[in-house]
Amino acid sequence: MYAAVDHVTAAYDLGTGTGRWTIEPVTRGALGRIWKMSGPSGDWAVKEMLFGCDERQVRREAALRDASAALGIASPRLLRNGEGTHVTRLPPHLGGSCLKLYDWVDGTAADPTAPEILAWVGRSLALLHRAGAGPTQPPHAWYEKCPTTSEWQALHRKVADSALPWSDALADVAARSSDLSRYVTPADRTALVTSHLDVQPQNVLVGRDGPVLIDWDNAGPTTPARELASAVFAWSGRNRPNPDAARHLVRAYVAAGGPGTIRTPHAFSMLLATSLNYVHVQAEAAADQTRTPDERAFADDQVRTSLTALPDLPALSLLIKELAPEW
Repeated sequence: MYAAVDHVTAAYDLGTGTGRWTIEPVTRGALGRIWKMSGPSGDWAVKEMLFGCDERQVRREAALRDASAALGIASPRLLRNGEGTHVTRLPPHLGGSCLKLYDWVDGTAADPTAPEILAWVGRSLALLHRAGAGPTQPPHAWYEKCPTTSEWQALHRKVADSALPWSDALADVAARSSDLSRYVTPADRTALVTSHLDVQPQNVLVGRDGPVLIDWDNAGPTTPARELASAVFAWSGRNRPNPDAARHLVRAYVAAGGPGTIRTPHAFSMLLATSLNYVHVQAEAAADQTRTPDERAFADDQVRTSLTALPDLPALSLLIKELAPEW
């Protein structure tokens, strides 16, 4: 990316001249790497997409972000380049990556225990579900299907052959996957909205003017109940849920007109599907000898973290019980 600064600044008409600009890596996620680019026109976040880019998905991201901003949800702008598109493709000699350019957000990590933050999350989810209402495509399979028992078993054999240290832990997941996956079902096609789909604590920063929702890459269709359930799990302590935190979030959601409810374990279908799918995909990558060492190391780290964070059915049942009076 260091060599691509001139190309990026020219594509977005930010002013050229490598000597006047700096760029440095900030963080890396499953799909992309964030760089901070600074220069005469200010600070910018450059997102380098590591595995290609679906431009229709990016247009959906931009449309939802803009609609939500109009309702008062603060978020970084996704800028258009000089050709009027939201994606810039680097030439082959600069790596060929797809890039997106955002406003840089100065902020600190959101405190998931703070009542005012939980209330902001609940209200924002309700606004998102209003902004994204209307006809939409069906959800991606990632959100409503997950690997079968035989696929888990085949993956475990591959991982065991690679002598990865978490092979036994993966075998445990394979053994209990059917208990979790029985709650993974297709979403109600009559209740779909387009929404963020990743409203987790790491995607909320608190800036000078309050909370800011970042990382809209996954924007797409789901039902309000499924996104609400995923958010409640993430913000209330995951497998050690704090019922008071869950209630703070849900009460703000309901007060703002949010239509979702959490009444049965099936409300957590999206959470369970994405959690299982993520472990499976990262374990496959970690055992794939054709991947680069950096890619395999990243995947290995993600598996280690994700194996200990899979949703626990008793925790979900506790949330359902504690939130029952809120509906």
